[in-house]
Amino acid sequence: MTKAELVTAIADQAGLNKAQAKDALEAFIDSVTASLKAGQEVRLVGFGSFVPVTRAAGTARNPRTGETVNRPASKTARFRVGEGLKSSLN
Repeated sequence: MTKAELVTAIADQAGLNKAQAKDALEAFIDSVTASLKAGQEVRLVGFGSFVPVTRAAGTARNPRTGETVNRPASKTARFRVGEGLKSSLN
């Protein structure tokens, strides 16, 4: 599902027009991003959690050349599936 398809689905299910659904989705994405940048976990009970993760610096190997390169420290996010979502999928 693309972002445009998600906006359409939200608009249909919530009884909103597409502009309102797009604004709501973008507000959700911005809020989650801001929380993760601040190092806070975002929990949606029954759905899952977005968790900020810091990766330490290290070394990696270029698979094409076999050359070893230094990998800088970085921040990323992980999603943990909640029980409600997991049970609806199985």
